[in-house]
Parts: sequence; structure tokens; C-alpha cells
Amino acid sequence: MTATPGAPMRPLRLDHVVLKVSDLARAEAFYSRLLDASVERRLQTPVVLVQLRIGESLLDLVPGRKPGDGENMDHFCIRVEPFDAEAIQAHIRACGGTPERHAELYGADGYGWSIYFRDPDGNRVELKGPPTRQLNDPAPAPQTDGSTSGR
Repeated sequence: MTATPGAPMRPLRLDHVVLKVSDLARAEAFYSRLLDASVERRLQTPVVLVQLRIGESLLDLVPGRKPGDGENMDHFCIRVEPFDAEAIQAHIRACGGTPERHAELYGADGYGWSIYFRDPDGNRVELKGPPTRQLNDPAPAPQTDGSTSGR
């Protein structure tokens, strides 16, 4: 990928996402189990923070979310392989999450199958499989129920 003319940098990939959580230990356990994340580091100052390594990216967990707080973001997406939708949905449930939408959606690598779910704090998360097609490739035919996929 090349930089935009005049830009001093070029984007590569999602580096990290910061989530405010109500229970730091519960969130750490959930993401460690769900994604086999490992603790990169823990900080007590200048802020309390747990950084989890997830592949090439980091998920930063910070305390501070209170019951009744509004959503602190729409969602974040983590690219995963292999992508077995039924196995992933079962794993999400076993870890205490709630699977939601399953569709072919567009992301950083092109279109690919995704599953959205809610973590125990209600944060919306997307797990995205390998690309099935690129942006300008033809869209798949409508499914038998008349729906189409894509975002």
C-alpha cells in the first residue's frame, strides 16, 4: 500500500483497540480464553491497563465502564483463521458471549465471512475470516431467502 500524496505515513493494519470495562479481570479472562490472547503487559501508572496480544494487534483493557454507560464504540474487528462459523459461535457461547449477526462483509482484506457478538460488558465485536472476494469482484447471487450479503 502506498501513502496518500503528501501524507507522512501509510496505514498498515489495526494496531490496537481500547475498551473501557466494568470488571478488568473478567474481561481479561474472556478475551484470553476466546482468542488465546496473551498478556503483553500490565500498567498501574499513569493508568491502570492490561494489554492483550492478539495476533499482530493489541487489545487494551482499562477499568472505568459503569453499568448503564452508553456504548463506548460501535465495534472492533479481529481477523481470524480458520473460519468455521458454527465452531466459532459455539466457542463464543462457551466463553460467555452472545453471537449475533453472521454475514459476508467488507473489511481490510476484502469481503469475507464475519460473526458479530457481544462480550460480557456488552461491547460489540466482529470476528472476520479470510477474504472470499475483493471490493470490485461480483457480488454473490441472492440467497434462497432473498437476502444478500455485504456491507
